[in-house]
Amino acid sequence: MSFVTMDDGVRLWTGTTGRGAPVVLLHGGPGLWDYLGPLAALFGDGVVVHRFDQRGCGRSGPSDEQRLDRLVADLEILRRHWGYERWAVVGHSFGATLALAYAGAHPDRLTWVGYLSGTGLGDWRTGYRAERDRRMTAGQRARLAELESLPVRSPEQEREFRTLAWFTDHADRDRAWDWAAEDAAAPYEINWVANRRLAAEAAARPEEDVRRIAVPVSVIHGAGDPRPVGSVAALAGALPDGRLHVLEGAGHHPWRERPGELGEILREVGIPAQGKSWDPRPPRGPSPGG
Repeated sequence: MSFVTMDDGVRLWTGTTGRGAPVVLLHGGPGLWDYLGPLAALFGDGVVVHRFDQRGCGRSGPSDEQRLDRLVADLEILRRHWGYERWAVVGHSFGATLALAYAGAHPDRLTWVGYLSGTGLGDWRTGYRAERDRRMTAGQRARLAELESLPVRSPEQEREFRTLAWFTDHADRDRAWDWAAEDAAAPYEINWVANRRLAAEAAARPEEDVRRIAVPVSVIHGAGDPRPVGSVAALAGALPDGRLHVLEGAGHHPWRERPGELGEILREVGIPAQGKSWDPRPPRGPSPGG
């Protein structure tokens, strides 16, 4: 674990495991923190996996600069810091949106993109909200609205709020609540400024931008994710080199419900896409300022 300093002085928390072909994982939110350790473990041997908390989030330093182009610039600084000519990028949820933004800006620095549990193209919110509501009781919906309306929540209320907001993401309804409660206990504040700004910017991005992304993209989605499969299928169809993988019985966090199938895609599709483009030298250590 180490910190890497960006060009504006913001320090990003990073974590690295393994050795080999380089992959960086992008967490979702927006405004959350890295939770992708279980995903990193699925890559197996021969891969070095980098994770980090995005600026203003989790263990990273505070920042009011919450724009997609700023997050893309942070990724480029990290790539240069670790000494790679090209690498693979895998983003989950909002991180999938960030991965595509990076691919649009720096296609020559990429070998492959994993677009995991994203929102795709078109109106995904209507279908998502309907399915989320279907998975909740009337009492749960009322309690979530009540907690959401509070100007300040106690630690106990915050954990309850997160659990209610997140338990509908899982396809396994018997384990959904426990998984959400586990995630809700993370000791970090949600960065709501980042959440609002980045979500609004992502929603406003022109859909035609994806048609210019000339990088192999694996669009991976759980059939049990409340975010509609149709929206991500539309994205896969719009990408010049996109391929759709639907995981039956998986929700928004497929490494929990279908780890074997997800790991197979990552190892057999993503890593071979890197070919001989990676440098087998170990990644560089933290800079003096990081």
